[in-house]
Amino acid sequence: MKQSVVDRILLFVGLLLLWQTLTGWFPLLDPLLFPAPNKVLSLLVEDKSVFWKSILSSFRLLFGGYVLAVILAIPLGLVVGWNKRLHTTLEPLINILGPIPPIVYIPYAIALLPSFTHSSIFIIFIGAFWPLFINTVAGVRTVEKGIIDSARTLGVSQWSMLIHILLPGAMPQIFTGGTVSLVLAFILLTAAEMIGATSGLGWYVKYFADFADYPRVVAGILVIGVVVLGLTIFYNRLERHLLRWRKMG
Repeated sequence: MKQSVVDRILLFVGLLLLWQTLTGWFPLLDPLLFPAPNKVLSLLVEDKSVFWKSILSSFRLLFGGYVLAVILAIPLGLVVGWNKRLHTTLEPLINILGPIPPIVYIPYAIALLPSFTHSSIFIIFIGAFWPLFINTVAGVRTVEKGIIDSARTLGVSQWSMLIHILLPGAMPQIFTGGTVSLVLAFILLTAAEMIGATSGLGWYVKYFADFADYPRVVAGILVIGVVVLGLTIFYNRLERHLLRWRKMG
């Protein structure tokens, strides 16, 4: 077993023992707000069907907005990054719209879109779009000029330039933006569910917090953490697979 795996297991066990010590063996924390591990773990089993439904509900919103952002942000980023005149024209607009927190669009999303689902997907899309788009543009502009000149000399078409030269060259930056986008999308998803959803992980935490059922609140937080961890592991493995050519170079 790798040393890093052993270290992580020891860290997890240490945190679990600390939690049990402070809430069970030597209850120094308020038991209402800080339930013991065994109570939370029993609720994870008891509410497993609710958690599965909540995860599926959350994923429908998350991937609806995130996939839409990927489909639009990467192609647009490639074109804007490649076309110097277009980039110069749009740069002020990008600098203005990019940093705006997506949550400020919530009132308009609720007013203009027909349902909570559509509003949530739109907000998640906005949050995920800009990091992906900006990093794609930056990635294109960092591709070595010599590679582009060589491709032009060989008579490579504009389409081939975008797909076979610029896209692979910008891929490391795209994945960097994708990581930020995914984290931000999940944050926005949870926030949206806590505001107006009737299902989902954010709704679960908010619903039981309203009834001061903190064991279930903690259980919901743990499930959210596990889901985020799972998404991160999947994303990192996908990145390593698609960028494996860098290790071959």
